[in-house]
Amino acid sequence: GKKRIIDNEGRTFIIKAACTKPSEFGYPHEVWTNRLLTEYLREKAPEEYNLGNISNGTVSKILTKSNIRPHKIRYYMEKTDPEHEKKQTEVLHVYREVKVLREGGDTEKLCAILSYDEKPGIQAIGNIYPDKQPNEKHGYISRNHDYKRNGTLSLMAGIDLISGQLIPLVEERHRSLEFVKWLNLVDKYYPDDYKITIILDNHSVHTSRETMRYLSSRPWRFHFVFTPTHASWLNVIEMFFSKMARSMLRGIRADSKDELKSRMLEYIRELNNEPVVFTWGWKMDEMPGGITP
Repeated sequence: GKKRIIDNEGRTFIIKAACTKPSEFGYPHEVWTNRLLTEYLREKAPEEYNLGNISNGTVSKILTKSNIRPHKIRYYMEKTDPEHEKKQTEVLHVYREVKVLREGGDTEKLCAILSYDEKPGIQAIGNIYPDKQPNEKHGYISRNHDYKRNGTLSLMAGIDLISGQLIPLVEERHRSLEFVKWLNLVDKYYPDDYKITIILDNHSVHTSRETMRYLSSRPWRFHFVFTPTHASWLNVIEMFFSKMARSMLRGIRADSKDELKSRMLEYIRELNNEPVVFTWGWKMDEMPGGITP
């Protein structure tokens, strides 16, 4: 017989259904499968839309053409910080200042600018049976499923955004006590007449009573610039942590926390021998008075 044509109203009905949760139509499902959506359309669509015999393939083609994928879930983060835009702009202004300093635009300025964060819960996992290295027969590492947990460590690190040098501290915990210990390291690292700006997140230890007490003992030495809540991606140090997780920490085995600590610090020493300066480009050209890349 004559091929039935699905007009614009029929297509709109399909897309509207796909953009509605199945549970709102009485199904127990949270998201559509192509088969479930097709069954719904065949049963519930008005007759004039010619969807009574629509196929799974046709539904899929219509949704693909409209860039609708009701079977997929992508996560987003709601902006809950009322000062999100203000804090974001402050961070971007710091990155612009870094760009000027790196290009030699203000050589007289005595300052250091760091990006800081913590990476907690790094596991010291040891093998019970030794790994077998690749050979002619098996071209991959063979590892037994059994392992032992030897505890966890926290890495606190800041990266100098001008020089690329990393300032690390590895401890078993990351409380105010340890954060102040890291600030002491930074304080000793730079000349006394340097003003030190640190980009960091809103973790409670960064504004705790112990931290504030320490900062008051070093007036005018430190300036904190906070990223917006749930916006750690704005912090350059996250690039370093990501690189470290994908390379040095990937699949690591350590028989003790001391061994894990030693290897992490050795990795950072190697990086500091040939430092990499991480740069920020997102939205820099959109800022008032911003820099064109």
